[in-house]
This record gives sequence, structure tokens and C-alpha cells, in this order.
Amino acid sequence: MPFKRSRWPALLAALTFCTAALAELPPRVRQALQQAQVPPSAMAVLVAPADTPTLQPSLVHREHAAMNPASVMKLLTTYAGLQLLGPDHVWRTRVYTEGRLQGGVLQGQLLLRGGGDPKLVLEQVQALVAEIRAAGVQEVRGDIVLDRSVFEVAPRESPFDDEPLRPYNVAPDGLLMNFGSLIFSFSPDAGSGRARVRAEPPLAGLQLPAEVPLRSGPCQDWRSGLQADFAEPLRPRFAGGYPASCGERSWPLAFAEPAQFAPRMFEALWREGGGRLSGQVRWGQVRDDAPLLLTHRSQPLRELIADINKMSNNVMAQQLFLTLSSELGAPGRMAASRLRLLQWWRAQFAGLPEPVVDNGAGLSREERSSARALAQLLLQARRDVHAQVFLDSLAIAGVDGTVARLAERSPQSPLIGRAWLKTGSLRDVASVAGYVQSRSGRLYVVVGLVNHPNAGKARPALEQLLEWVAQEGPAREGPGRKARPSPPLSTAH
Repeated sequence: MPFKRSRWPALLAALTFCTAALAELPPRVRQALQQAQVPPSAMAVLVAPADTPTLQPSLVHREHAAMNPASVMKLLTTYAGLQLLGPDHVWRTRVYTEGRLQGGVLQGQLLLRGGGDPKLVLEQVQALVAEIRAAGVQEVRGDIVLDRSVFEVAPRESPFDDEPLRPYNVAPDGLLMNFGSLIFSFSPDAGSGRARVRAEPPLAGLQLPAEVPLRSGPCQDWRSGLQADFAEPLRPRFAGGYPASCGERSWPLAFAEPAQFAPRMFEALWREGGGRLSGQVRWGQVRDDAPLLLTHRSQPLRELIADINKMSNNVMAQQLFLTLSSELGAPGRMAASRLRLLQWWRAQFAGLPEPVVDNGAGLSREERSSARALAQLLLQARRDVHAQVFLDSLAIAGVDGTVARLAERSPQSPLIGRAWLKTGSLRDVASVAGYVQSRSGRLYVVVGLVNHPNAGKARPALEQLLEWVAQEGPAREGPGRKARPSPPLSTAH
């Protein structure tokens, strides 16, 4: 039956009320923004139930605005990776021989062709060395040649920011070892008045001071107090002292000469593992007809995306992003991976504006997406066949990853153990996206993005948004809204 004319004003009033309620930021969020001196126009928000077949927002605010999401962009890369590669995808590092192998001695060259493994860390390289020796190679009377041609990545003209030795500045590589980074550790010994210095992984030719003097005082800005000098990457120097009050601490740093890192690491581990070498470890390329000795497989993607999302590992995200194109047969290139990801986006999210993708990690000033697009991705991922794998890759509030410290900062927070999140942070960006379970048990998709010079100070506003959801804020907005429990969640933690 058609509406009678007299009913239209009431209907329009109801629609207007709902629209106003949906568009109004919660008071605590507005207050936190005001305290941070960030205007609401610098924030984009979308909250919606995660159990509906289509996006049905409970709260929207500038949800269509193109914003820099920082590391929240990793959600796009990891979800695309799960769909295009599959959760059981593995990266293969292949080992070949060139010459005659007899009695454990290879008269010729040992060749390693990288497959873009995002997590070929110390333990994995040690295992690779052990596999090579178990396959019969004890001595190489020639060179060990490393091949990284699976990716074609132009060298960076400059680091992302003015801290080139921060590990997040490491560039992707077809044969990336240990994230291209050294971890310095300092262990104080009160009896001797010194702190022992160690570095991991071992590098051939690295000359490290055995110890540094201890000093008194609080453990504040202890790195600056060491007065470190990394001008000669193989001869680091510490002219200062280490505070005894710090206990044992670690300092991860990107190696200042990236091209030397993998050859020196592999040589050190080869010799440490009992292997002998008459030549050098160098970069080169494997001939197509070289005999295959063995294949070393990475952990599956389902496990690696947890490192990417929980710990927000930038270089791992870029390794995965490049793999989207390299697994098609040609060398992985950023431009080719952007094209494949956008083709996937058009097929999955037809009608939504396409994201602006740079390197897939969010370590970029150019990448853009909207709160609505990210919320739609999260809604679809929750219904996906790989939904649990994706959920388990997110940091659990107050438990692990980038939001583990919530339990220390706010021990009574309703988010602890009930929010699965990806956070993002750049100089002018603060962001969060993921799922929050309300007190009633209903699961919500939540996206909050802030782009402003004071974005770092606006993190409390994002936390207030998450807590508002956890405390049934969406269920109280608008007439007739009632919370209902979502299907049970499970995690692997």
C-alpha cells in the first residue's frame, strides 16, 4: 500500500534523526580530539556490525574521505595475499651446484637463488646451511653465489625518513636475510663495571667491541648515552657508557651497507656450521641449467601474516606485496604488484573507489584509502573462507603485537582480549582498523583514521572510539537498535 501523504513528514523526521545519530562522533571522541587540538574534519570513522551480509553502518564520519592509512594498509596486502596466493603458500630458496661434487667437496660454485622469503631469519639460514651439509656439501672450492633476481627493486635514493638505520627503512630483497638488520645486545655486569656487547646474526669481518663501561643514573635515552658511531658498518664504536639500571637491552639496527649484509651473514654461518670455503660469497645469477641440490621452504603465509599485521613488519609486507607479481613468473616489481592488487580490488569491491597503493606496507606518504573501503574489506574478510586466519593475524588488545601495552596503560579497559586490531602511525597519521566485540558479544567492524600534524596526540581519540564500541555505543544509537551476539570467535593464542 502506498504511503498516505500525511505520513511523509513523520517518515522524513525519522530518517533525519537516524542520519544525525549515525554521523555524530561520540562525545568522548570529540573531547579527546579537542584535547589533541585536532579538528573533527581531520578524522574519518566507520563502525558497522560484522555479522551482516552488507555494510550497515552504525556510525559514520567522513567515511568517503581519501586518507593516508599508514600501516593499516597492510590489511589490504595481507588479505589480497590470502586470496591470491592462499594461506599455505610458501617461499622457496633453491640451492644449486655448478661443478663436480665428490666426497663432500664441491669443485666449483654453490649457488643460492632466493624466492623472496619474507622471514629468512637467523634460525632459517642456519637450517639452510645444515640442509646443504646434509646433502653432501662440506667444502666449496670456488665461490658461493647468491641470486636475488626474483625481485627487481630499484635501490632507494634516500631512506623514508631521517633515521636510515631504523629497521623499518630496510628495502625488500629477493634474498633478504634477517630483515637486513643486526641486533646489538648489552648485558651489564656490576662486578666488573662493564656491559658485555654482542651482535646477532654473525657477519664475516664484523669487529665488535667486547664491552662498554657501565654508568650510573636512570635508564633514559640509553641509546644516545652510548655515543654510537656506525660510520664504518663493520667496525661499530661506542664512546659512551651503558646505564646499569637498564638491565639487559637490545638495539636492532639496519645494516648501513645493505649489499654486504647477506653475503657476510651467509659466509659467517657457513663457516660457523663447519663448512669450508676457498672462494668468496658474492652476488650473481644462477644459470637455468644448473643442477638443483635442494629446496628450502619458508613458513606458510598463514603464519607469516601474523608477523606482518601483529608486529607491523614493513619489509615483510613489501616482500609479500612483490610476491603478488613474482609468483606469476616474471621478476616481482612494485608497478606489477600494484596492477595485480588493483585488478583484484576491482573484482572484489566493484563500485568502491580504488585505493592508492605504493608499496603495500603503508610506509608511504602517497598511499590512500577511505574508512568505507577499509570497513568493506574487513566485513568481507569476516565472511571469507580464510576468516579465522585473517583474524588470528591481528594484534589482540592488551595481549600481543602493537597493542599489547594497553593492559599496562589501562588495565581496566573493556578492550582487553576483545579487540583484534591493526594500528598505523606516521609523522602526520594515526590509524586503527579491525574488529571489536561488544559486551553483548556482537562483533563490530571499526575503522578510525586521523591525518593531521597532531595525529600522534589523537591516539586517545581512537582508543575512545574503540571503547565506545566495546561498551555497546552502536547499539544505543538510533531508534530500535538492539545488540545481538555474533558467532563465537576463536583465536590461536
